[in-house]
Amino acid sequence: MTETPSFVDAIERQRARTGDNVNFYAEALEASKQFRADYPDRQNVVKWDTMPMERSADGLIKHIIHEKMDTKECCIDIYMQFIPPSGATGTSRHLTEEVAYVIEGSGYDHHYDVSFDCKDEFVWEWSTTPKKFDWGPGDFIYIPPYCAHKRFNTGDSEARVVVINSRIMKAIGFDWFDQLEPAEGFEDVWVPPSD
Repeated sequence: MTETPSFVDAIERQRARTGDNVNFYAEALEASKQFRADYPDRQNVVKWDTMPMERSADGLIKHIIHEKMDTKECCIDIYMQFIPPSGATGTSRHLTEEVAYVIEGSGYDHHYDVSFDCKDEFVWEWSTTPKKFDWGPGDFIYIPPYCAHKRFNTGDSEARVVVINSRIMKAIGFDWFDQLEPAEGFEDVWVPPSD
């Protein structure tokens, strides 16, 4: 009978049991226990007057659901975007897909399609010519993952759009989110991308 060769040797066995002692597993169990204890007290309903406003690089927004708001929702962020008459948001991109619903106003989105290659590392390239998508009250807007996009209000009154993004990509290590340019008048809160 032929003996199966072993790929394990004494050095590997010694190395397998070498390392600093930590409590990561135990800490995760405690964190989960604490999360479950705190969860019933998290908000089921977020009242309109507790939704914080923010001057963001993408313009004026009102957070409806955000991971820092202590709600029972743990997977998505939602905000209302206010776009002034004949104004626009900034240009952003993020690895999560985005969906939006137009409450009021009319305008259009510019979407810059992305293509990528992955050999030794990710290589991303964006179209220099945007696709234009018109929208109005009651319309649903879809933005594909990592597509650079900008929203324009063509009306003479403020547009309001509810925007929804997933936190899941961030949680699994793809927190790739850039504000490529700020909305006009919000340059002071812009953090330019590093590339």
